[in-house]
Amino acid sequence: MASGFDPNDMIARFRERADAVRRRGLPPVEGPERQRFAEAAQLDFQDFAMLGDAEAVLEDGILHLSIDLRPRPS
Repeated sequence: MASGFDPNDMIARFRERADAVRRRGLPPVEGPERQRFAEAAQLDFQDFAMLGDAEAVLEDGILHLSIDLRPRPS
């Protein structure tokens, strides 16, 4: 592991990726391919957004990510 690794920088990159997935459009495909692409984009966004919300702790070379998946109060 590189000595300059910052877990908070990594989390910020995941936030940026989630935002990029949200902004990207669908390619000019139709039918079932379009649906598969949209479903994949939704999963990409979900994964990147969850990691972008993580709290990170680096202890003794082990990266611990904590993600609160409980519903937020309205």
